[in-house]
Amino acid sequence: MMKIIASNRRATHDYEILDRYEAGIVLRGSEVKSIRDGKVNLKDSFAWVRQGEVFLVGMYIGPYGFARDGGHNPERERKLLLHKREIEQIGSKLAEKGLTLVPMKLYFKDGTVKVELGLGRGRSTVDKRHTLREKEAKREMERSFRRR
Repeated sequence: MMKIIASNRRATHDYEILDRYEAGIVLRGSEVKSIRDGKVNLKDSFAWVRQGEVFLVGMYIGPYGFARDGGHNPERERKLLLHKREIEQIGSKLAEKGLTLVPMKLYFKDGTVKVELGLGRGRSTVDKRHTLREKEAKREMERSFRRR
């Protein structure tokens, strides 16, 4: 069973998602408790490959009030757990110009925290407007079908 904790809606608006990957994430205990409380934000976060490892940067996990030793740093880099061949594949695709690895959603799957990563190409403002027009036209068509 999958329980979605947070999703990054801006990612599908700002990026054209080409591939999706599921990754585990290395967390401290206080971070998991904060995630269970819903104190997490994926906005403005991204991932990169460094020395054969993938790291998530800019994800905010709020402090946990009952943590010992001050808890955790809310915006620290977090290591992502992927298979070696997936990391190599992502690394080669990121070497292409204009591709970014963006977290799409954070969720619990069988008691572990997982993050869905999207490999995307940034959209220009014109492309964003075009997709918004397409969505609006699709909604209008659905409304007219419902009325009949």
